Amino acid sequence: MDVHLIALREGAAGPEVLLSRRAGEVYAAGCWHLPSGHLDGPWEHVVTALVRETLEETGLRVDPADARAAVTVHHRAPGGESRIGLFFEVRRWHGVAEVREPEVCDAMDWFTFDLLPEPMVAYCRAGLDAYRAGARMAVHFQEPGDAIAYEPAADRLFVIPGREAAHIDAGDGREQRDVF
Repeated sequence: MDVHLIALREGAAGPEVLLSRRAGEVYAAGCWHLPSGHLDGPWEHVVTALVRETLEETGLRVDPADARAAVTVHHRAPGGESRIGLFFEVRRWHGVAEVREPEVCDAMDWFTFDLLPEPMVAYCRAGLDAYRAGARMAVHFQEPGDAIAYEPAADRLFVIPGREAAHIDAGDGREQRDVF
């Protein structure tokens, strides 16, 4: 299971998201990605992992109460491995984002959603696209031979529709209400 940080700030041209460029001997080296990571064993929960990974990778200190569930993505890489990615939105933090792990990241910057950098990890791009669409859950299953980097022609994102509000008619002409 992976946790992904969608750190958002207001920029001159609208909302900006923090991305880092992967480097070294890591999956998708040279591609842009959200700050992210794995849980450290069975005793760490997802919000703790998000807070820890954010500090380790970016230097930003996030209060766990400021993490918001954004979207869950079930992903399969071109090599066939699958995993679950939990994407969290964060709009408040302390500190200034900077590269804190130069052995796995060689750049970090803020980008508007309309001008995301290339190349970008397809899985990360799928999570951001699902988030922007307001999805709560999505599937991104790549096929053997697909590139690791996002390619619009091979976009494998499938947004899973959410639950709709149910309308109940009281049967006596009274107003309907939503039930959740």
